[in-house]
Amino acid sequence: MESTLIIGRMEPHVAGDVARLFGAFDQTDMPHRMGTRRRELFNYRDLYVHLQDFDDGEHGGGRIQEARLDPLFVQISADLKAYLTAYDPETWRSPADAMATRFYHWEAGR
Repeated sequence: MESTLIIGRMEPHVAGDVARLFGAFDQTDMPHRMGTRRRELFNYRDLYVHLQDFDDGEHGGGRIQEARLDPLFVQISADLKAYLTAYDPETWRSPADAMATRFYHWEAGR
């Protein structure tokens, strides 16, 4: 499984609105089509943290690129603009510009 962690800005009082948007989105077939296996949203003060787990090899893969053109994806992106802003607006062009870089990983033995 691959993971991405997107960082943005969000006022804490809109967390419920953002959760409702993703709740509706995740009830569609889009997560499956994108290879998404798990999504978790966090808020710390004015930070928005979006953890998403994908099937192996799907993060940034063709399925994600195709999904970005889908009307469901376009709609949730537009809806989220009312609640979320880029962490660094000067450099943001796409969600890839807001992805954290993992520098350590540990997992319990299986």
